[in-house]
Amino acid sequence: MPALAPALVHADDFLIVVDKPAGLLSVPAGGAERQDCLATRIRALHADALIVHRLDMATSGLVLFARGAEMLRRMSLAFEQRVVGKRYVALVQGHVAQDTGEIALPLREDPDNRPRQIVDPLRGRRALTRYRVLERSGEGADAVTRIELKPVTGRSHQLRVHLMSIGHAILGDPLYAPPERTALYSRMHLHAARIAFMHPQTRLPMSFESPTPF
Repeated sequence: MPALAPALVHADDFLIVVDKPAGLLSVPAGGAERQDCLATRIRALHADALIVHRLDMATSGLVLFARGAEMLRRMSLAFEQRVVGKRYVALVQGHVAQDTGEIALPLREDPDNRPRQIVDPLRGRRALTRYRVLERSGEGADAVTRIELKPVTGRSHQLRVHLMSIGHAILGDPLYAPPERTALYSRMHLHAARIAFMHPQTRLPMSFESPTPF
């Protein structure tokens, strides 16, 4: 089934903000059947659009594009300097005990099981996620927590692995949640709900939000 169409949230002469649906790749992957992606669709509308950061295929939410190489350089630097604010919302298995907290677990790729990532205190790269519980519901096997996530670093699969590693896998996560539970859900419940940054040209603060679809 084709992925839903992305929604254009903002566009000016310097950048574009898009709301990506779950199930759509951010950039092309291997194989002819995996060439349809967010970057290709946006460049069909704006030929100078260059993707600044990515969301996993199963994640929905806000993605930033720069218009031209210079704007890409400026926004990539902002990400490297960690001055871009990102807020995600997820539904996870079980009740997270603490109302707020941090998950600081170094991550690296699992070379025997790509694209999975693993926690590795010795060879992993520093990864830090801050979280806040929004709501707890259900009991027993049906216990669920709605949680706000703010990644300080931007490692591949960071939020997914961090939550799984503390015993609260994201509902519907095809890589890290128990398979018998994943089959119960039509999508992974992770959404990039907010992005905030200084405009690369005007230097004015900008903030965009996307309603969580679950």
